[in-house]
Amino acid sequence: MFHFILFDFDGTLYDTVEGIAKSARYALEKLGVSAELEDLRCFAGPPLVDKFMEAYGFSHEKAWEARGLFQERYIPVGVYESRPFPGMTAFLAALRAAGLTLAVATSKPQELAEQLLQRAGMRDCFAVVRGSGLAGNNNSKQEIVERVVAALGAEKEDCVLVGDTKYDVAGAHAAGLRCIGVRYGYAAPGELEAAGADAIAGDLSELEKMLTCGENLI
Repeated sequence: MFHFILFDFDGTLYDTVEGIAKSARYALEKLGVSAELEDLRCFAGPPLVDKFMEAYGFSHEKAWEARGLFQERYIPVGVYESRPFPGMTAFLAALRAAGLTLAVATSKPQELAEQLLQRAGMRDCFAVVRGSGLAGNNNSKQEIVERVVAALGAEKEDCVLVGDTKYDVAGAHAAGLRCIGVRYGYAAPGELEAAGADAIAGDLSELEKMLTCGENLI
């Protein structure tokens, strides 16, 4: 059984896809690219610069421009077009009651993650919150996970990352942690399996059993 539970933010703790998709469309339209909102769900979770390059073939320079345009809408508007997943507050309370220490490791700007957690009354659930910088130091998931583990003063074998995409699985494994994927997030069908998630939970109830009882973990 793990003692330290690291959570991704977008698609794991919070349903942020509306604000992210609308802000990605805003950025793309500013650059003369049209896109449907449904096709932009994939922007929820991974580092923005990487995703603009991967999805639209942008150069690194153009992807950074797109990131800046994204922030033009997201910071004042899009960040609030989000909400915790249903049942999240009770779920986190149950984990803490079981004696687990919780943390957040997100590619989202740390300032925005802290703001949303505070707004939802969830900030005190987490001993540590780490993310990327608002001004642009877009740390890799591996780096962020490693920073969280260090801040917790924990051993890697006592930690697990919970996330919803292949980026979470890859980042956790690169940092030497196991990863539990969640199906209620933004991964495409089969994505978590193909990425090598160590276990996959269908919902919060199943995830709670895995984390408190050690069920179904490899």
